[in-house]
This record gives sequence, C-alpha cells and structure tokens, in this order.
Amino acid sequence: MNKWLMMLVGLFAGLAQAGDIPPDVLVKDTSQDVLAIVKKDKDIQAGSQKKLLDLVEAKVLPHFDFKRMTQLAVGKHWRTATPAQQESLTNEFRTMLVRTYSNSLSAYKNQTIEYKAFTMKAGDTDVTVRTQVIQPGGQPVPINYALEKQPNGWKVYDVEVDGVSLVTNYRGSFGTEIGKTGVDGLIKTLVDKNQTAAKK
Repeated sequence: MNKWLMMLVGLFAGLAQAGDIPPDVLVKDTSQDVLAIVKKDKDIQAGSQKKLLDLVEAKVLPHFDFKRMTQLAVGKHWRTATPAQQESLTNEFRTMLVRTYSNSLSAYKNQTIEYKAFTMKAGDTDVTVRTQVIQPGGQPVPINYALEKQPNGWKVYDVEVDGVSLVTNYRGSFGTEIGKTGVDGLIKTLVDKNQTAAKK
C-alpha cells in the first residue's frame, strides 16, 4: 500500500473544459501541471498541510468519481447499504484519499513520468491510460489509470500501481471490517481514522 501512496503524486490539476480533452492528453497535461506547482511552491516543499490539502481539493478531486470508487471498494456490500450509508461511505473514503494524496505530494521530489502509447476506438467510454514513474536510482513504477467517459468529462475510477489496484486493495480490508461490524462499523472506522489524521 505504501508504495502506491508514495507514487500517486502527479495527478490531475484542473483544466477548463476537461470534457473535451481525450483521456491520455488529460493525464499527461494535468500531471505535468501538478508537478510544476509542487516544484515551484516553497510552502508545499516545506510540508504545508493546508497548501497540500487545498491543492488536492482544487486540482485533483474534480477528476475522480469517488462514488464509483467507493462502490467498487465496498464490493457486494454496497447493494445492501442504505442510501444514507452509501453517502457516508463515499464522503469518508473521499476524505481519506484527500489526505493520502496530500501526503504523497509532500514526498514528491525528482521523479518523472513517462506516458505509454495510447489508442482508443471511436465511442469508447472506458479506457486505461498507462504511465510509469521514473525514480532516480530506483526501478520504474508502472501506474495505470482507469477512466470512464461521463457527461462532464473523463473521470478516474481506479488506479493500479505496480500491479496493485486501489479499489481491489481496499475491498479486502473493507470486506473484513463489514463482516465483523457491519456497514456502520466500517463507516465508524473510516470516521475515526479521518479524525485521527486531521489532528496530526
């Protein structure tokens, strides 16, 4: 888990009219934009949590479908959750990922991103954009983004880092927690984790 947390850092600055941008161009242009912000902002480089959270909220989150990500992470239990529970799960999962990305951005230094060749057919609405992060003195880390075409543009609903899917990774721990304490128990666990993280 820590590996992808350290690598998920070049993600998706906001672009106007993102709905008109092909998914591979969106990934490339926006990731380079975020890297430029991180490298230039001295407060971010110094570890300013507020600046990091603001950056993620403004630039990263608009390009993610958190409801679908949460649904995939919760798996079969999503169907038995009430609408109120689904909303709470989505909100808490979103909050957790905001802090995850913020922490990842603070660890980003001299890595660069390579973009793999991308093709899609006319009418495709579900695609994967493949990249890899080049680390000075380390092995390249493949990062693949699963995106779905929505009315307001392409949205990320899963990220696979070095062969590990974000939603699949959480599905195991979420399923275990639900099996022990139910959906409300998982919600409480996420709330507690988010509250603890907010105090740090």
